[in-house]
Amino acid sequence: MVICRWQFPACTKRGIIPQGKSMSLFSEINEQPERLKSLLSSQRKTAEKIARAIQGRDIDYVFLAARGTSDNAARYANYVWGALNGLPIALATPSLFTYYKKPPRLKNALVMGISQSGQSPDIVSVLEEGKKQNCLTLAVTNEPDSPLADHADFMLDIHAGDEKAVAATKTYTNELMAIAMLSIAMNNEKSQWKVLEKVPGWAKQSLKQNKAIEQSAQRYRYMRQCVVLGRGYNYATAFEWALKLKELTYVEAEPYSSADFQHGPIAMIERSFPVMAVMPDGNVFETMMNALTHLRNDFGAELVIVSNHPDALALAQTPLSIPREIPEWLSPLVGIIPAQLFAYHLTLAKGFDTERPRSIHKVTETR
Repeated sequence: MVICRWQFPACTKRGIIPQGKSMSLFSEINEQPERLKSLLSSQRKTAEKIARAIQGRDIDYVFLAARGTSDNAARYANYVWGALNGLPIALATPSLFTYYKKPPRLKNALVMGISQSGQSPDIVSVLEEGKKQNCLTLAVTNEPDSPLADHADFMLDIHAGDEKAVAATKTYTNELMAIAMLSIAMNNEKSQWKVLEKVPGWAKQSLKQNKAIEQSAQRYRYMRQCVVLGRGYNYATAFEWALKLKELTYVEAEPYSSADFQHGPIAMIERSFPVMAVMPDGNVFETMMNALTHLRNDFGAELVIVSNHPDALALAQTPLSIPREIPEWLSPLVGIIPAQLFAYHLTLAKGFDTERPRSIHKVTETR
């Protein structure tokens, strides 16, 4: 089965959509450093106020509801708040609230909803039930005048600005920033705010690869299937990268933990099968490096790797670098940016419209 063809001249000349008129997706990808900076400067006091409220209650765990891109942000919270704040997170099953009318007991939970639009009725229903059960409720949203915000005791406005592109980019990274801010606020670690202030600069640095990524994406214009691997904090990044590939390029992109992948799905790998991976330096780097080396050397996999470690970048046929000094727990805020650019340029290389993906809309209201 041939997934990719390595015919560069054909790839670079066919199917490119002119970028002259509507470029909201590309513009919004490039807005991210400033939007991250704006959120950090404008909402720190709000994050600290919310953290004090959480600390003032007998909170045992977080019950978190989200969909789509926001669900991937929830995966990040699962690791960050678990590892750095000792708070277990249970990801909600909204159908229990809407269709089955059998919500679970939420005693001593922080009930939290993450939604860019704040409109989805099933996410709102989770916070509504949380209030009925006398739980502390929190909305993280880009729309402070939304139903989700109306049903929350506290609201953190992610300050991403108007996002017109159907595929979410800046709202995702700002959701991650909001989660990181709340984590630092709950720990009351003032020195960590200085580290967080470096994120917009790291994001800006990552955007400088745009031309190189545009050229690299041409190599994969015939790609129809791939897997996307991540682990730890970047388990979320794997899911978000796969989602962008599905939404924009219609590639069958399946996300996995690099550990889960070895328990069966590895059987699909054959020579030249594309494997995307996010593997910055950190606690899970060595195990991912071993897994990806095995995939390339023993299976002949085609590797696209986002990393700040030279060994990982040297292993990849297509390396996508991020700044070396990013701590692992903050790498998802920056590591998704080369992946967004990759999905954007691959969409153009395949001849598809980046602004009007088929079958999906900007706001999806599920029940």
